[in-house]
Amino acid sequence: MKKTTCFATATVVASAVAFILGGLSAPAPADAAEMVQGPKVKWRLSLWGKRRAFTEGLELVSAEVKKRTGGNFQLRLYYGGQLSKNKENLDGISVGAFEAALFCAAYHPQKNKPLNVLDLPFLPGMENYNVMREVAFTVYAHPAAKKALAKWNAVLYMPNILPQYEYMGRGKPPKTVADFKGMRLRALGGMGRSAKAIGAVPTTVPAPEVYNSIARGTVDAIGFPFTYAFSAYKVDEVAEWYTTNMALGTVNCPIVFNIKAWEKLPKQYKKLLNDLKLPASKAQQAAYTKMDKKNLAEWPKKMKAIKIDEASMAEFRKVGGEPLWKQWVEENKGEIPAQELLDLVLSTSAKATKKYMK
Repeated sequence: MKKTTCFATATVVASAVAFILGGLSAPAPADAAEMVQGPKVKWRLSLWGKRRAFTEGLELVSAEVKKRTGGNFQLRLYYGGQLSKNKENLDGISVGAFEAALFCAAYHPQKNKPLNVLDLPFLPGMENYNVMREVAFTVYAHPAAKKALAKWNAVLYMPNILPQYEYMGRGKPPKTVADFKGMRLRALGGMGRSAKAIGAVPTTVPAPEVYNSIARGTVDAIGFPFTYAFSAYKVDEVAEWYTTNMALGTVNCPIVFNIKAWEKLPKQYKKLLNDLKLPASKAQQAAYTKMDKKNLAEWPKKMKAIKIDEASMAEFRKVGGEPLWKQWVEENKGEIPAQELLDLVLSTSAKATKKYMK
């Protein structure tokens, strides 16, 4: 892959990463940390679904902010689409309907094109949680990503990381990648592209709607983060099989703040939020691990675990990986620095992989 990232941009990104990752030097535990003094501030964070492993990092941030400020700064989490529908959270941020929100870039790819690079299938190293975190923060720090979100009055806070995706479905279990041909798959973003590459029919179904989709037969299989999401949305209650080794990619879901709300926040509260990034990430990762242990102990008793043969997967990665990266670059050429963003992802992943997977 030809490298096109210029030195000037790399310097800007490095500086921005240093700022964004400021919270990734872990602070002292809350009970040993100093209290943070400041005015009374109440923020609302818009979420969908129920509390689950995916939101445990945000639960930690909410609890710690309240505890460390003596209740003066409160970041309240609103589940179940109380404040906004999941596909409209970015719109809500744009008009200042609430101060913070979670959204998934694949729900509206035209609104956040630079972030879509993180949704490309089969990106290397992304099976490691720490690698995913560093890559996401690096992309978030890129001027193009910040500019795209600024159009929606949004400033990127941190990624709400999702594990690699697998499929869970009903009907005849697939044995090879070829068996997916003709299947109707819930496959978002880049995974939808890779599904098309093998003759499947991808569809974008919001997470809260997946249970009904699979139960009623609207789709044959659900692509979801393995393993937590399948149990969080009760797909495992109606499914008959699940894959274990496809590692299809993931979906990028940032937490964003309304720019005006962020700028008005006292600097000590900004620092507190930044200091909580790493603890939040660790809390989320621990929640995923806990759910994996539980699910992988129970699922084989009621569903068939499918391991796709490696030769078949190698061919899938060959047609559904790098060719689709190049396609994405061509589609976005001239509108965003697509090649530069892809190069940034690949180089950051390579460095982080060496760091975390020694």
